[in-house]
Amino acid sequence: MKVLIVEDDASIANLIKVNLAAAGYECTCASDGREGADYIEKVNYDLILLDIMLPEVDGYELLEYVKPMGTPVIFLTAKGGVEDRIRGLKLGADDYIVKPFQVGELLARVEALLRRCHKGNEKLTFLNVELDMDSRTVAKGGQPVELTVKEFNLLAELIRNKNIALYRDRLYEKVWGEPYMGNTRTLDSHIQRLRRKLGWEDYIKTVFRIGYRLEDGK
Repeated sequence: MKVLIVEDDASIANLIKVNLAAAGYECTCASDGREGADYIEKVNYDLILLDIMLPEVDGYELLEYVKPMGTPVIFLTAKGGVEDRIRGLKLGADDYIVKPFQVGELLARVEALLRRCHKGNEKLTFLNVELDMDSRTVAKGGQPVELTVKEFNLLAELIRNKNIALYRDRLYEKVWGEPYMGNTRTLDSHIQRLRRKLGWEDYIKTVFRIGYRLEDGK
């Protein structure tokens, strides 16, 4: 699930990005409306989180640009008046959240909106393992496998990029949502646990001086 965050307050944008990334979403941040429009031209996003009071192009204008694409939009804004809410929803926003907000509520609304738009039922499969990205459950041969949040997100990233060598730093930053500081112990231990829990010692390969690759043997 790809999410675009259009927010000119870097601290708020980073807070949202870190928490959505921890929940398994792939996030991109834009600091103004024009940059947001540039991203939207290049990438097909599943959801856009959009501030209203933005430099260059404001949120209302950007919403008008997005509407024909059918991409769900949630307004995240300090404009909390009833008239502001009505205007935003009438213009085509799918939801409207007023700052300051609770991160838990934001995650719940994101998940609910994606379910309504039938975009939250992604399933990933590799061999006899299936990941349900909506319920965040894993089954091997039909039997449930218990994974932590980070193990689940790491497995999803490996399956999405099967047969591709993934660099340790990029893999860490994607799954943990924070800068890679050079310590491989956390990532390596999670890889080892995944291998053990899934019996994938022969499939999750260590790539010398690079990172890891999930191989299907084809």
